[in-house]
Formats: sequence, C-alpha cells, structure tokens
Amino acid sequence: MAYTTIDNPELYFQCKIWSGNATDDTSITLDGSENMQPDFVWTKRRNASTNHDLWDAVRGALEQIASNNTEAEATISSSLKSFNSDGFTVGTNTNLNASGGTYVAWCWKESATAGFDILTYTGNATNRTISHNLSAVPQVVIVKRRDSATAWSNLHLNGSGSTHRMVLNDNTAKEDDATFWQDTDPTSSVFSLGTSSSTNVNTGTYVAYCFAEKQGFSKFGTYVGNGNNSGPYVYTGFRPAMVICKGLASNREWVMHDNKRDAENVVDGTLYANETDAEGTGTARMDFLSNGFKIREDGNNWNANTETYIYMAFAEQPFVNSNGVPGNAR
Repeated sequence: MAYTTIDNPELYFQCKIWSGNATDDTSITLDGSENMQPDFVWTKRRNASTNHDLWDAVRGALEQIASNNTEAEATISSSLKSFNSDGFTVGTNTNLNASGGTYVAWCWKESATAGFDILTYTGNATNRTISHNLSAVPQVVIVKRRDSATAWSNLHLNGSGSTHRMVLNDNTAKEDDATFWQDTDPTSSVFSLGTSSSTNVNTGTYVAYCFAEKQGFSKFGTYVGNGNNSGPYVYTGFRPAMVICKGLASNREWVMHDNKRDAENVVDGTLYANETDAEGTGTARMDFLSNGFKIREDGNNWNANTETYIYMAFAEQPFVNSNGVPGNAR
C-alpha cells in the first residue's frame, strides 16, 4: 500500500469556486477542513473568455502574469489584493470579481513538506545553476520572465526531460534545445539554466515554480493514449483534487480538471491553461478515483492512440494515510 506523510492535502493545496459580486475588498475563503494561507493562486473566470491570472506571495499581491500569453508581469491594483490566513482578497477586476461572473482558483502553499517552492532570480546569460529549497529533486520547473514579453518554459523531468522544454502558453510539441536547461537534470539543491532569453537573459527578471513529488500528495508522470473512450488508468496513490495534462505532440492543449468544478464523476469541466476560452462542459473527460484517474475521452487533447501525455496531479485525499487507513472513492 502507498503511505503518505501528508494526511490532509488541504493544508497545502485547495481548489475554490465562487461567484463575483463586483464589490471591492471581497474575501474569498477556502473551503478546506483547516485554514490554509496560499502562496500561489492561479485564477480563471469560467463563464467568459479571459486570461488565466497567476499570483504569488514572493512577487507580491497585485503582480499578475498569465499562463495563456507571453506578456510581462503587470501590476493590477483592482485584482488579487492580499493573501489571507484562510484564502485571499480580490478587488473589482472582472477577471476575478464581476457581477454574474463564475470563477475558479487553484491554490498552493509554499512548503518543502509538500514539495513546492517559489523563487525569483535575475538572469546573467551564462550557463548556471539556481538553488531551490525543496531538499528533493523537482520533477517540474515552470519559469516565466517577468520584465519582458517572453514565452513560458516548462521542464517536466519524467515526461519531456531536461533535454526539452515545453511552452505553457502554447499547444506546441516539446522543443529540443540545450539553451533552456543545459540538458542537465535538476538535483535536490539546484536546477540548471542555459542562455535562452526565456530562462536566463542578462539582467532579465524571472519567477520559477518548482514541484517535487510527494507520495500521497503529488504525482508528475506520463501515460500513453489508446484512442478509446475507455482510456488509460493512471495510478497516483491518491484521489485527485486537480489534474493537468498535455500531449507531447503539437496541437495539444494544456487541459485542467478539478474536484470543485466537478464534485462527482464523470469530470467534464474543461479549461485550457494556454487559452482564454470559457469553461466547456458536456463531454466526459475523466474519472477521479480513490488512487488515480481514468481517461474517458478519445480526443487528441487527452487520449490520441499511442501518443504520450504528461500530467501533474495534486491530492484531495491519500489512498492510504499514515496510519494505514485507506481512502474512499467519491
């Protein structure tokens, strides 16, 4: 059986849905059984075409970047205004709080225990390493230049590997280029950078989100599609709260599913991290199970025959907790 050191994943990751009211300084309270102050909040309006807005406590509230475009960091005074002990506060920005708007946020707490680190650095255009605080090898590193319009760069160690980068703001295939990661795997203390302007231009400013796997809480891997509505089953060791997947081939979107927009199986609420599209529903995409997820879609973004897909998954409940008590399916 799989055991975990994190019996309550809601201390480190939670999804939240809410409806806007166009009122300044509106508190959005997370729904977990215990309070969590998030350090990284990724938001998307569900019922309109808008940016995916990403906020973190290291860069500071009000400082926005968007996963679906290359734009530089922007200061938006009416946006996410503070990180609170039990959630966050929003202003009247329509991406976060329009009257009649429906929204989702995916919220992480920065913690080595949960395998998540946020860091910023300044580029120098030479091969180098950047220290992180995980004391474990990050399986995923996501980098965005802050001071200029530049594409996102993703390292997915168990998927595309350190010889390639993937682009969060695009549906392109994995790209083979040593100037991103020096073709060098991360270690338990550092990750490597080359000279690409997307990761290390001289005097450029950057943010990096680093994720290490934690048994029973997070899993970053691959699966191979079968082109069938009864698609692959993927073992994670927990009941997922969130799954992100992306095909390594071209024209494959970054698909996002969670347990709050779809509280029961089948999961159909679809958002794309690289697109502004409103949420799509009505087509079965996957099931969230007590110990993983199963694809229920034969479309190219989830399950093209013989294609490889990367995934990132975060837990709602471990399959077996630290006392040996098994979790239930939903």
